[in-house]
Amino acid sequence: MGLLRYTINRFLQSIPVMFGIAVITFLLMNAMPGDPVDIMLAEQEASPELIAAIEARYGLDEPLHIQFLNYIGFSWFLAQFGVPGFAGSPPGLLQGDLGLSMYYERPVTDLMITRLPPTLLLMLSAFAFALVTAIPLGVLAAKRRNEPSDHVSRIIALFGVSTPSFWIGIMLIILFSVQLGWLPSGRMVYPWRDPVHYGYSGHLELYYQTLRHLILPTIALGTLQMATIMRVERSSMIESLGAEYVKLARAYGVSERTIMRKHAFRVAQLPVVTLVGLNLTSAIGGAVLIETVFSINGMGRLLIQAIQTYDYQLVLGTTVVIGFVFVIGVIITDISYAYIDPRVKYGEES
Repeated sequence: MGLLRYTINRFLQSIPVMFGIAVITFLLMNAMPGDPVDIMLAEQEASPELIAAIEARYGLDEPLHIQFLNYIGFSWFLAQFGVPGFAGSPPGLLQGDLGLSMYYERPVTDLMITRLPPTLLLMLSAFAFALVTAIPLGVLAAKRRNEPSDHVSRIIALFGVSTPSFWIGIMLIILFSVQLGWLPSGRMVYPWRDPVHYGYSGHLELYYQTLRHLILPTIALGTLQMATIMRVERSSMIESLGAEYVKLARAYGVSERTIMRKHAFRVAQLPVVTLVGLNLTSAIGGAVLIETVFSINGMGRLLIQAIQTYDYQLVLGTTVVIGFVFVIGVIITDISYAYIDPRVKYGEES
């Protein structure tokens, strides 16, 4: 019950933070130089009537405060209560509507729903790769401190931390796609589509090909996460193995395996959980570059295309959603922390 109350409180606390993200993003987008309609019509002769019609279509002809109320969705609520001047106001962010893309001529929400699954697939596979490799290597390095295996793991971690993910991606493409021809470097295939769409015989072949396409971008995006988690796991395990309660357990004759599994390992995961949650944001930033390098049609590539075309509504929508994802990632981290360590209570002392 305590954890449930803590979870509810954390979500309630996040509401003003998300509202602040929406406000700041909206103001910054409007502070940018250049008019979106002028840039949109830069390569053609446009009459004042055409410019006025486009501004009216996207709500850019309204005063800034009305645009803000429309974007957040307050105008829609005011219209429901019959407030004069807001009749017929469209739904906004609170109603799940992020506006209309000026470049694609489609709702931003639909575009993001279409592009979100590839990004989630890439991020989840990268984090799975990072956790599966980093935690065993970090534990092994802590158990065999200053031995050759420890030195090797530290060199791997140093390489991962100091090397940009996009450079790793380019090197992987040159080696495994261009030189060896073992793995594809683009034209990602997605497991939720019909195998016939790609000309495959069945779902088994589709899953196999999806795995082949995922290997290189997963390694490129997950190497930094793996390196940082491994370093924290190693130092946390070393600290945990040297704690007084572990020494006491050894003095009582508890086996080393039991000490590792029941005492040292669980406590050592607290900083790792925190790091994984914070790494979520860096993974989103890394995904923007990795999706571009490997031609994956995800959220990151959509954001790059929106910036290149100065698609005002699309840039605004993707930026706000990425900010919300960051807040949710922090909340999940806090909840995981409270689950692992019951001493963590919202507004209480243990």
